Amino acid sequence: MKMVVAYVDPDRVDQIREELLEQGFLSLSVLDASGSTPEVTMSGSYRGAVMERHLRPKARIECVLGGEYAESVAATMARIGGDHAFVLVLPVEQAYPVATVKTADEAVPAG
Repeated sequence: MKMVVAYVDPDRVDQIREELLEQGFLSLSVLDASGSTPEVTMSGSYRGAVMERHLRPKARIECVLGGEYAESVAATMARIGGDHAFVLVLPVEQAYPVATVKTADEAVPAG
C-alpha cells in the first residue's frame, strides 16, 4: 500500500477531487496547511502596521491506496496542483479500517 500526500493551492482542491472521483478513487482527506515556498512574500497593512506573510496557505491532500495506483494519483495531483505543488509517495506497512456501524444484534448485548 502507498500513501500519496500533496501540498497544493487551496483553490485547486475541488479540481483534484473531481478528477480523482472520475478515475475511481473515492477516499481522500483534505487538511489546511501553510508553508514556506519560493513564491514572493505577501505583504499588506493592518491597522497602519505593515505585515509580511512568509507562510502561504496550502491544502494537504492525503490518499491511501494500492501501490499500483500511486503513480497515477500522484501524477494527477501534480498536474492539476500547479507549479508550486509538492507531491510525496510514502510506503504504508499496514492500515486498519475501523467499522463504526453496528447492526442491531451487535449493539444490544444478549442476556
